[in-house]
Amino acid sequence: MQTIVQRWVTNILAVLCILMLVLIYTQKQPPDLSFLSSAGMQNFKTLFISIILEALPFVLLGVLVSALLQMFVSEQTIRRLTPKNPVLGILFACVVGIIFPLCECGMVPVIRRLVLKGMPVYVAVVFILAGPIINPVVYAATFMAFRTRPEIAYSRMALAFVVAAAIGLIVYRFVKRNPIRGAAGDLSANGYGAHPSGHDAQHSAHEHEHTYKHGHSHEHDHVHMHHHDHTRHHGHTHPHSHADHDHTHDHSHAHSHAAHDHGHSRSSRLLGVLGHASDEFFDMGKYLIFGAFLTALIQTLVARESLVSIGQGDFTSHLFMMGLGYVLSLCSTSDAFVASSFSATFSTGSLLTFLVFGPMLDIKSTLMLLSAFRARFVLLLSALVIIVVLAASLLYERLFFL
Repeated sequence: MQTIVQRWVTNILAVLCILMLVLIYTQKQPPDLSFLSSAGMQNFKTLFISIILEALPFVLLGVLVSALLQMFVSEQTIRRLTPKNPVLGILFACVVGIIFPLCECGMVPVIRRLVLKGMPVYVAVVFILAGPIINPVVYAATFMAFRTRPEIAYSRMALAFVVAAAIGLIVYRFVKRNPIRGAAGDLSANGYGAHPSGHDAQHSAHEHEHTYKHGHSHEHDHVHMHHHDHTRHHGHTHPHSHADHDHTHDHSHAHSHAAHDHGHSRSSRLLGVLGHASDEFFDMGKYLIFGAFLTALIQTLVARESLVSIGQGDFTSHLFMMGLGYVLSLCSTSDAFVASSFSATFSTGSLLTFLVFGPMLDIKSTLMLLSAFRARFVLLLSALVIIVVLAASLLYERLFFL
């Protein structure tokens, strides 16, 4: 990532230097840049910078928590905690983000591995949809973005819970085939399926065989060394104090070696956390910058009257915010600050549509889903998210905000 950034910076500087040389050689006046000090440009820069600065602390917190969970919480822990009852499993998946607040950027690969290890598909789907929204980091970011309207933060959590649970029940009822790309076979009657096949099964078998052989050889070596030391102790002619000295030396050496390995493992995990957090931060940072840029551009170039007419429409406001959320592909820890910039022109229901739909389905999540799941299942899931989010947000708006 750093090499790519340096390459782009070098290329941009090279182009600027070439343009400067051309201007000097042709003795032409530089272009008129007075528009940079205009009122519209000042408004654009203010919106752009304010969105980034407000969202940046929560993005940093989100990637750090995600990296810690990625390194220290195993997939087996999540799978072991998942209830086997369908209803309880869906409810657990809706609120598991409170315990494991993973970002949606790194959630799809983890979910794919969990499904291959036996997690029900409907639970995995609910986890993908609800996890990026129903977690403490996103709640804090939404609450801070809408400080004067805290009901939006509560409503976002409630609406995401309802939408994810409804989609999970639909998937449990109608999806019978394993949707993982490259995996074959039907799901079992209770929704559990996706036994590892092909390369994954061979890999699991190889890991099991390696673990068994390693543990067996280690135990055998330990017994052999103990027998050797015991024979030497009885057959050796040196005094007993010398034998005691050797035993103490070996024990200290082993203890120091174990402590060294433990320290090395701890430092490796710390470096892994920092590396994962930095990679995820740069990956999400470009979407945040693009989203802030496009939002500031819309607010600056589109007339306020036009935005109000779109934002107060019964359906147009929801459809516009769904399209905006899909294109921007913002992280759930930063999208609330973009939504708050539209709070004066768009209805509350359309803002909730943006806050719920965007983390569940956008350009980057679609591409990641296609890399892990079959295209037919991704199309089905996308259609369910569009229909259920739109219907639930319209109903929620009529019940609580009219």
